[in-house]
Amino acid sequence: MTRHAATSTDIAETAALPQLSSFRRIVVKVGSALLVDSARGALRHAWLAALAEDVANLHREGRQVLVVSSGAIALGRNILKLPRRPLKLEENQASAAVGQIALARAWSEALAHEGVTAGQILITLGDTEERRRYLNARSTIAKLLALKVVPVINENDTVATSEIRYGDNDRLAARVAGMTSADLLILLSDIDGLYTAPPNDNPDAEFLPLVPRITAEIEAMAGSAGSELSRGGMKTKIEAGKIATTAGAHMVIASGKLKNPLRAIETGGRCTWFLAPANPVASRKRWIAGALEPRGVLHLDAGAVAALRRGSSLLPAGVKRVEGIFERGDAVILRGPDGAEIGRGLVAYDHDHAERIKGRSSDEIVTITGFEGRTEMVHRDDLVLGGGRG
Repeated sequence: MTRHAATSTDIAETAALPQLSSFRRIVVKVGSALLVDSARGALRHAWLAALAEDVANLHREGRQVLVVSSGAIALGRNILKLPRRPLKLEENQASAAVGQIALARAWSEALAHEGVTAGQILITLGDTEERRRYLNARSTIAKLLALKVVPVINENDTVATSEIRYGDNDRLAARVAGMTSADLLILLSDIDGLYTAPPNDNPDAEFLPLVPRITAEIEAMAGSAGSELSRGGMKTKIEAGKIATTAGAHMVIASGKLKNPLRAIETGGRCTWFLAPANPVASRKRWIAGALEPRGVLHLDAGAVAALRRGSSLLPAGVKRVEGIFERGDAVILRGPDGAEIGRGLVAYDHDHAERIKGRSSDEIVTITGFEGRTEMVHRDDLVLGGGRG
């Protein structure tokens, strides 16, 4: 315990805590235990209204905010008057189907009261693990954010089974943070942060305000699930932290029991910050450059190479030749007129469509392919210059 206490003190003294105002894209995860009154199975309307006020304030400051919200099953089982016992799979799915409507309506009304539009997105494990579906979900969320909509995201429990589900929204929120290149993930919990031991069991547990890196020692501090409605617990929050920080997003665990919990974080309220080793753009670029096996090659003209080096995306007009068999979302090598590799990126078209639109204007894409695809062959956000691994 002495070693933990010293570590916590050293961290607090040697590193300044980040400020909420310094982040541009924030994912906020809300658990069932906060949103739903466990005794009545009813929504906590006043608490949700206060949180919506916090989200709207960040939104008005120019921050992009995404919400990952649990609560559908908890609300649905109350509406359906199902018994207070562990539900069977089909009962869970039926509860989710009914409760998701109530949950979406609650968020829509709460945010609308603050002048903010909400959009609902239901995601399954496959949507973040399967490349094509990952890109589709990412594009939809990006468009909603560009339209100044707050996406409200939940796991699609109406179709998910134990074999194909996340199992908790902590991990889902971390995947969403990575998928959207968010720079901050906030996990609102029934506890105000990480302690050296579960504080309910150990009165000598020390609070940790900052975790520079998630180590085996940090993982060992996590306890088990802490409430009836929560499927998570500190263990899943630490696992979410590993996912988020690896993707370049800082993470905060903070209490959601008080009203206006985001304002509390912003004004220096008690919480635990987990630091990412790099920003999300740098992490994503590193992943594209070094972790993905290229499936093809795009040969570019000199004009396209110059445009890329000025920070532009790769348009079909700049592609002279296509090699390899690849699908949308696969990594490809980009080569200049002399054959030298100038970078790597994630291609927005399958091989056959890329072959058909190469050298053509983006305005012709819909005529050639029969559908309105992306303007870019490789978007600059999915592009790394400098020769990849070789």
